[in-house]
Amino acid sequence: MEKIISFVEKTRNSTNSYLSQYEPILLILTPLFTIFITSFLQSFFHYVQDKGLKTTLISFFMSSIKLIPGVNARIEAEKQKVVEKLQSGSKSKKAGWLTELPRTGLGGGVIEKLRDWKGNDVAWQGKCSGTVYIGGSESEGHFSLINEAYAMFSHTNPLHLDVFQSVVRCESEVVAMTAALLGSKEKASGGEICGNMTSGGTESILLAVKSSRDYMKTKKGITKPEMIIPESAHSAYDKAAQYFNIKLWRVPVNKEFQADVRAIRPFINKNTVLIVGSAPGFPHGIIDPIEELGELALRFGVCLHVDLCLGGFVLPFARKLGYPIPPFDFSVEGVTSISADVHKYGLAPKGTSIVLYRNHTIRKHQFVAVTEWSGGLYVSPTIAGSRPGGLIAGAWAAMLALGQEGYLDNTRKIMEVSKSLQRGIKDIPELFIIGRPDMTIVAFGSNDIDIFEVNDQMSSRGWHLNALQRPNRFVVYYL
Repeated sequence: MEKIISFVEKTRNSTNSYLSQYEPILLILTPLFTIFITSFLQSFFHYVQDKGLKTTLISFFMSSIKLIPGVNARIEAEKQKVVEKLQSGSKSKKAGWLTELPRTGLGGGVIEKLRDWKGNDVAWQGKCSGTVYIGGSESEGHFSLINEAYAMFSHTNPLHLDVFQSVVRCESEVVAMTAALLGSKEKASGGEICGNMTSGGTESILLAVKSSRDYMKTKKGITKPEMIIPESAHSAYDKAAQYFNIKLWRVPVNKEFQADVRAIRPFINKNTVLIVGSAPGFPHGIIDPIEELGELALRFGVCLHVDLCLGGFVLPFARKLGYPIPPFDFSVEGVTSISADVHKYGLAPKGTSIVLYRNHTIRKHQFVAVTEWSGGLYVSPTIAGSRPGGLIAGAWAAMLALGQEGYLDNTRKIMEVSKSLQRGIKDIPELFIIGRPDMTIVAFGSNDIDIFEVNDQMSSRGWHLNALQRPNRFVVYYL
């Protein structure tokens, strides 16, 4: 014991002797400064880990630029101009809009008012890209048919499946028919493909992400989920990441504007729940390498979602027509979920999409069941509780009215027009096609002219195309 006390005394005396050469204030500030630097470095490394090195460097560069006298003030002034312009435009458009319920109802006069307002809408027939996928007049042909089907079931709600059994059957058949188009009959699918109808591609993606997250929590115990997507993936994944508290990694595409499997690989870790591919992607109309992504998902035991919101009702038929379409559906092992919009090339009413899963084990995590509510047992399969049965009936009517032959014919026509457009673009020296389009979506840009100025000129002539960025380009969807 005496040796220990002696050792402590010697150590204290030696330390005091060594530190006596420094100013007391310095002895106080040094550990505080060390703690500050350590805390800063820890925060910096956490930020880099969370956002990625590229985003961190860009953020640092932009912050540094704003430190230059006058730069930040100029940026804020320009931002304020945009805000004021938007607000003034919004106020002028809303002049005369109702702000409260009228004392006396208009009765049948509301229809005439709606006709007047509708008459001020843009004439979308033939000049709007990626907006309305059904051609012709709303009062004739296919349009008229799905509108009539919607009207017949506008009062129904599949939440009450014991009451509206007809709509429940419609949904079940739409899901089954879509699944059959996307590989459910193939041996590799496992024979358990299942799903639901949703309000659109975004809800389908949200549900697939949520189900994947919860499935992986059950399977691997992941509590800090991460998701990896290519830069070309739809912004619905950003929404899902925010809604469901998932860290999102966006990975650059390759030189062909496809998901870069080699670049995705290093981002996979013990917290990865999902990787993503598109067939095709919205920005470029190019199909990601789904087979390679499937192999990657299988190797690391993670989920793979394929976004077929655009291609779900074109690619199966383009393949039958002999086009060189790479594998994209449940025939690819590793694909765990798929989203496909019926309201795009399925030619159904707006607000109809499908989310499909490889099996019931994954799909069950989509459902919400509340057993302790005083209102009774509440079970809901999608984000919405009540759902419009009219839209489900309209989607069923659209698919049954067209049949395989109808979709084949439509696909043949729009694929031929797409190839014709590509030939026309190649004949214009100032333009170039982005990548190699796989379907009916063609992206093109220019190194010689301002493509956004071209878009403005086209808009002034009644055309409404999709002007996108990185790189600056047009995207044209053939409908």
